[in-house]
Amino acid sequence: MNKYENAMKLMEEYCGNGKDNLVALATIALSPNAVGNPRPAVRIVDAYYEDGVFYVSTDANKNKMLEIGKNNEISICGLDLFVAQGTGENLGWVKDERNAEIRAKMKKIFTWFDAHGDEDNPDSIVLRITLTEGTITDNDKKYGEWQYKVDFAKKEVK
Repeated sequence: MNKYENAMKLMEEYCGNGKDNLVALATIALSPNAVGNPRPAVRIVDAYYEDGVFYVSTDANKNKMLEIGKNNEISICGLDLFVAQGTGENLGWVKDERNAEIRAKMKKIFTWFDAHGDEDNPDSIVLRITLTEGTITDNDKKYGEWQYKVDFAKKEVK
């Protein structure tokens, strides 16, 4: 296996395989800081991961979605396992036919989904977080490297 394949194997072990993940999601706040500069806004979200993408069930009117609507660049991290940048995208109502496969996975992975997913509300949407670049840390050096600097788009390790 090459370094990129090892890095993706680690991400799958850490976050994939139908796991329910709590990750920190950072966006650019709508209101600037005291001197007028953009400032970050971070929160913990519940997500599932597959193939370089995290999926989140949320409400279209939440601050994170309003912020992503204005600037879709995000940062995300999972404890000491990975940090990454990417883009956020509103895929629309969770019950939309084009989200059927994602919804089915959310119902299976998120034990809380049936009770709290608010599926009948058209503002209950799917947020797709597509990773573009990041660092995956292997504290055990399971595959030889301690850190992998990954370009998800080019599918390579720098």
